[in-house]
Amino acid sequence: QVQLVESGGGLVQAGGSLRLSCAVSGRTFSTYGMGWFRQAPGKEREFVAGITWSGGTTYYADSVKGRFTISRDNAKNMVYLQMDSLKPEDTAVYYCAADRARLTRVVVAIREYDYWGQGTQVTVSS
Repeated sequence: QVQLVESGGGLVQAGGSLRLSCAVSGRTFSTYGMGWFRQAPGKEREFVAGITWSGGTTYYADSVKGRFTISRDNAKNMVYLQMDSLKPEDTAVYYCAADRARLTRVVVAIREYDYWGQGTQVTVSS
C-alpha cells in the first residue's frame, strides 16, 4: 500500500514563503508522476503543480506560475512544493498525489491520480 504524508504547512503572512514536503512510501516512487493540489473552503479541489516521474517536466497552474516550484528527490522518495510570494488566496489545504501511469507529460486531472495524502493546511494572512 502506497502512503503519502504531507508536512510543512502553517500560518504565514502575505509575501512570505513555505516549503511543503510529501513523503511517499514504496519502492516504485521513482516511476510515479506527482502532483500538488489544493482545496479552499467551499471550493473544489484544484491542480497546483505537477512533475513527471523523471523530474524532467513540470507544469503549474496559472495562479501560481512564477511563485511556486515543484521538485522531487527520487533517492529520498520525496516531493516538494516551494511556495514564495504567498497571497491570502493561496490559503487552502494542500494535498500531494501520485499517478502510477509513468507518463512523459504532467497529469492535471484529479481522476488520473491513484494515491492521495491527507493534506496540510496553509493559511496566508493579509
